Amino acid sequence: MDGIYVGLPLFVAALVIVIVAVISTMLLYRKMHNVKLKLNVISETLDDIVQGNSNRKILAKPSDMTSIICYKMNDIVHEFREQVIDLKKAEETNRQLMTSLSHDVRTPLTTLIGYLDAAQKGIVAGAEREEYIETARLRAYDMKDYIDVLFEWFKLNSNEETFTVRKVELIELTRNLLKDWIPIFEDTCLDFDIDIPEKRIEVNLDTDAYYRILNNLIQNVISHSQATHIEITVSLLAANVMISVEDDGTGIPKQDLPHVFERLYKCDMARSEKGSGLGLSIVQELVEKMGGSIAVKSEQYQRTEFIVQFPLADEKTC
Repeated sequence: MDGIYVGLPLFVAALVIVIVAVISTMLLYRKMHNVKLKLNVISETLDDIVQGNSNRKILAKPSDMTSIICYKMNDIVHEFREQVIDLKKAEETNRQLMTSLSHDVRTPLTTLIGYLDAAQKGIVAGAEREEYIETARLRAYDMKDYIDVLFEWFKLNSNEETFTVRKVELIELTRNLLKDWIPIFEDTCLDFDIDIPEKRIEVNLDTDAYYRILNNLIQNVISHSQATHIEITVSLLAANVMISVEDDGTGIPKQDLPHVFERLYKCDMARSEKGSGLGLSIVQELVEKMGGSIAVKSEQYQRTEFIVQFPLADEKTC
């Protein structure tokens, strides 16, 4: 009897162990089966993505053994989708650029050849011949300006542009730039106001890039706005310096305002009659590459103001 009482607990313990082992094996098998099913789903989803459906996601509960892999794959697919979208936008931009290039260069080039042929073949003579040659010269300069803008845009977008950012005194820098514009304002009968403080304002900038920003904004007024008055202001705003270029020209339609800094975007009004559609995009890229920001405000047929801001230089900056 004692042997039976001793053997019974051992039998029960062994039975429990066997039952636990069986249940564990079944649970493990079930988990492995679920993992296999999930891996099949992952494989099918990846095949679908390879076929071009980048909107697919791999669904998984946080408790799933494959959840970490699924979430990381979803992140990779999302990043891939964003890259595809950016690539398609770049392709569309390049297509538009080539179309614009073929039109904006081919048309003035055809005109230029026509004027030069007429002068060279003796179709026109005397004062009229001189007028043809002068017109051809102006067309050639227009083409050069256009090619220069294209070259600058390509450099900026290929990261070939190099910047030498250093602490500069903005007020004197701006004065030196604007004094060259005053004779142009007078020649074009453009009334002007320049409001620049006497105090020193130091900012970290690339000097050449700053010149190009301000020159482009002023040239934009002269070439496209049909303005009679331009106002250029430099002022302090909290920890930033603000440069404002304002005109009283045709203005920018409300529906165009969100798009004025987009590449190749041209407004429907007089501002779009000339130009590559790249000038303001270049200005924005130059500003942002130096840590600044640019905004535009406009009331059609009343005023347009471009506002550039740069953070003030740190006192400790060398």
